[in-house]
Amino acid sequence: MLLSACSSRQTPAPVGDVHGSVPLKKRVKNSISATEYTVKKGETLYSIAWRANLDVRKLAKINSINAPYRIFPGQKLTLTPKVAKASKVAASAKKSTKNSGKTIAKVVKKPVAPIKKQAYGKSASEQKLSKKSTLPQDNYSQKIREWQWPAAGKVIAKFSTAPQGNKGIDIAGRRGNAVKAAAAGKVVYAGNALRGYGNLIIVKHNDDYLSAYAHNDQIKVKEQQLVKAGDVIANMGDTESERVMLHFEVRFRGKSVNPLKYLPKK
Repeated sequence: MLLSACSSRQTPAPVGDVHGSVPLKKRVKNSISATEYTVKKGETLYSIAWRANLDVRKLAKINSINAPYRIFPGQKLTLTPKVAKASKVAASAKKSTKNSGKTIAKVVKKPVAPIKKQAYGKSASEQKLSKKSTLPQDNYSQKIREWQWPAAGKVIAKFSTAPQGNKGIDIAGRRGNAVKAAAAGKVVYAGNALRGYGNLIIVKHNDDYLSAYAHNDQIKVKEQQLVKAGDVIANMGDTESERVMLHFEVRFRGKSVNPLKYLPKK
């Protein structure tokens, strides 16, 4: 899907920032703030975690999904930890204690402990076993040696911490310019199901870092493909943007961070 701006436009352009990147309305629609979500065709657990600003491991744990995190259209996902049940039990125990005196309090106290333990964590040995079963064991999950610029060009919009701000940087260029992997990793999403990003690629570098490359003209990699730093993964374009550019983001444990703190200084 290509959305090209042209001089013969008959209707007003959507309201975007001064650099002509993604309109604010699309940014808001693209994010997920609900407590539950139904998987749509073309989505991956990584793309949903990206929209919900969650670490994919946390989202997988909440929904008891093991690596490689396969999901299917129509599947319902919970986006927040299920603590309501434990809260209700605690409230009920407190009420019983107040109404029945000290004798009942001793009886109620016993079931509260294991419930609280289940809600907030397991034993050290159980945590180790759980971690091994849910985290991918790929050999690329190592410390990132170095980052490199994903495209040549001028930075026309910088990172912002504002609620509606830019969650990455925008790099200007010409249609067809090479878009390169900023570090080695695995492609965990390649498609256009995330509204506002156009043709998007998400690369997992290790258990903590992901990077994203948006508004591409052509995607040259497939999901689950391993890439090296500097590999050409796409051609620059203007899908769902008002001009040809690359929108580049870095996420640390699901949260947006400033890419300029990682990329080499020009």
